[in-house]
Amino acid sequence: MTTSSTAELTAFGALLRQWRGRRRVSQFDLSVHTGVSARHLSRIETGRAEPSRQMVLRLAEALDVPMRDHNALLVAAGYAPAWAETDYWDERLAAARQAVGMILEHHDPLPAVVVDRYGNLLDFNGGAGVLMEEVDPDLLRGRVNLARVALHPRGLAPRLRNFAEVRQYFLDRLRAQEAIDGDPAIADLIEEVRHREPVAEDDDGWDGAAPSPFALPLRVRSARGELSMFTTIATFGAPRDITVSELAVELFFPLDEATAEAFKTAAREG
Repeated sequence: MTTSSTAELTAFGALLRQWRGRRRVSQFDLSVHTGVSARHLSRIETGRAEPSRQMVLRLAEALDVPMRDHNALLVAAGYAPAWAETDYWDERLAAARQAVGMILEHHDPLPAVVVDRYGNLLDFNGGAGVLMEEVDPDLLRGRVNLARVALHPRGLAPRLRNFAEVRQYFLDRLRAQEAIDGDPAIADLIEEVRHREPVAEDDDGWDGAAPSPFALPLRVRSARGELSMFTTIATFGAPRDITVSELAVELFFPLDEATAEAFKTAAREG
C-alpha cells in the first residue's frame, strides 16, 4: 500500500483513491476483483504508470462508479468522456420519454411521478396531480423537489399521518444517493430534510425502523378521505445516457379499496 499523500497523486490517482475509500475497497481487493496487480494499481494511483482508457473504465466498473463519474475519471486520466448527458426534454431522449409516458398513462388514475437523482420532479400523471390538490401552488412552480413538497408545512406535511416515517424514507434515499456520488447538493438537501418537523399529529404506529428505500408507506388525510398507499421505484436497465441512468419512476399503489376508489372518482370528475 502506498504512503503517498493525496497532494502527490495525479488527478486520476486522487479520484481513484477517493472512490476506493468511498467503496471501502483496498488496492489488494481491487486487484483481486479486476485481475490487475496491486503493484500496478499503486503505480497508477501515484502517477508512475498511466492507465489506458479501457483500464479506467474497468476500474470504474469494479468500483461501481456512476456513469457521470465514469466521465470524470476519464477526463482526469486525459481521455474524452464516454457518456453523454442529455436534457430530459431533448428530442434525442424522445424514445425514453415515450416509454416513461406509457408507464405514467397506464398507471393512471393512481399517482406516478418521474424524478432525477435529487428527487426533482420531471413528469407526472393525473393521479399525482390529485395527490397534490391541497399543496400550496407556489411549491409546485419552478424546480419541484418531491422531498420538499412532501415535508413542507405548506406541502403534504399537515396531511401526513406518518410524517416521521416519510421523512426517514427520504433521508435514507438521499443518503444512499450521497454514498453513490458524494454530490454536495445532496448533502445540503439531506440537512434540509433532517430539520423538517411534523406540523400535525403523527401516528404512533411507526416503530422507528428505517423504511425500505424502495417501498414507502404513505398515509395522507385529504378532502377525499384518508389515502393509504405504498410506492415502488422503477429505473432503466443498461442505460446509455447519464440522464436516463439517473431517472426514477415512482409508482403509488393503494393499500385499501377506499384509496383506489378515491382516485377512480377523481379521474371520473376530470
